[in-house]
Amino acid sequence: MSNEPIPVLRTGRRVSDPALVVLVLGGGKDASWARSRPWHLAGLRMWPFTFMLRRAGRDISVQQLQYRYRGWNAPDRSPVDDARWALDRIRTEHPDVHVVVVGHSMGGRTAAALVDDPSIVGVVALAPWWPEGAEADAFGPGKKLLVMHGTADRWTDPRTSLRATERALERGATARYLSVPGGHFMLRNPRLWSRAARDFVLGIADEFEHRQDSAAADSSAECMGGSA
Repeated sequence: MSNEPIPVLRTGRRVSDPALVVLVLGGGKDASWARSRPWHLAGLRMWPFTFMLRRAGRDISVQQLQYRYRGWNAPDRSPVDDARWALDRIRTEHPDVHVVVVGHSMGGRTAAALVDDPSIVGVVALAPWWPEGAEADAFGPGKKLLVMHGTADRWTDPRTSLRATERALERGATARYLSVPGGHFMLRNPRLWSRAARDFVLGIADEFEHRQDSAAADSSAECMGGSA
């Protein structure tokens, strides 16, 4: 029996036909092959966001990923492989569903590395770890981006996040940068962090629900016209 760890996708209550799936990604370390555990703070830090979005009262499936390993581990980029595995699982259950990724720190870097996936329509990057020239430059037309960063963050650089947001705007993404008083771990002003993430996700959900309603109305009108 193999001792190789596997990622874990915690899906919560089943949503049979979600308007949107949210994939929640925690932080991690620059380099560590230690196994991720459910009690590690990087994952626990994201559960308030997961629970808050699950309580939003919409047909949204909110799923939180536990990585195999704690580190980014370049050049392997371990969490990127895990997140792509999670996206495959999501598409297997919900083909053609739209996905928003909410990631903190290393999770924000992982989210940016996934933007080439056509399922992903939006990213919430919370205090993202975005070294200059890294994956954040992948955002372009058709993608929505909310970047939040603490003004006193000493772990990741808010100036780098701001520049990346500006470049995303220049490349045609719908991007917004929100500066939040406090540090890296979102302990100060937690409601501001959570409300902004929730509003971003629900805004995208509303947009797709409106499109579905309009398409259904158009289809109904065509059927009535054909039967007249």
